[in-house]
Amino acid sequence: MLRRERRGAPADLLVVGLGNPGAEYEHTRHNVGADVVLTLARRHGAHLRPLKGQVVTDEVVVGGRRLALGIPLTYMNESGGAVRRLVDRYGVDTPRVVIVHDELDLGLGVVRVKAGGGLAGHNGLRSIDQHLKTRDFLRVRIGIEKPPDPRRGASHVLSGFSKREREAIDVAVEVAADAVEVVLRDGVDAAMTKFNARG
Repeated sequence: MLRRERRGAPADLLVVGLGNPGAEYEHTRHNVGADVVLTLARRHGAHLRPLKGQVVTDEVVVGGRRLALGIPLTYMNESGGAVRRLVDRYGVDTPRVVIVHDELDLGLGVVRVKAGGGLAGHNGLRSIDQHLKTRDFLRVRIGIEKPPDPRRGASHVLSGFSKREREAIDVAVEVAADAVEVVLRDGVDAAMTKFNARG
């Protein structure tokens, strides 16, 4: 049973964008999830502020629904503690938690929406699973493509994008933000129908 810190009505949706803290990691492959939450914050006038040193967060109302946003200030493999704190703060059940993250198994810039499922070797998802004790959360996945040499996976996710790749990722970040808004407004099934059929 999840501990509740929330007073009043819970948020309708909690969206957490994964990444690593610090200027050296900004706009790298591993930080595309954080970029999506920054985009949503900009769209809806959110002001992300630190919460006990673990996460930056804010809550806004979009179309009459409460949308909570968060970006962990911890490193990717320690994201779970920050997500746990946000779940408690906003009083949400895990099926109303959306984790936005990079995905090696998708082509560059491909956006997919998923409910539950495996961890695909993603350290951030593994940490979240450990802290929430469930995989029953939603995911918006952004493809960053596997490196040509599979032994270079760790360095690949921490690398930046070429100019051509950046253009594709900038579009994908906007599409992923759109997908979150559809989840909020119409539900995850509608979002999967709309976005998972895209090329």
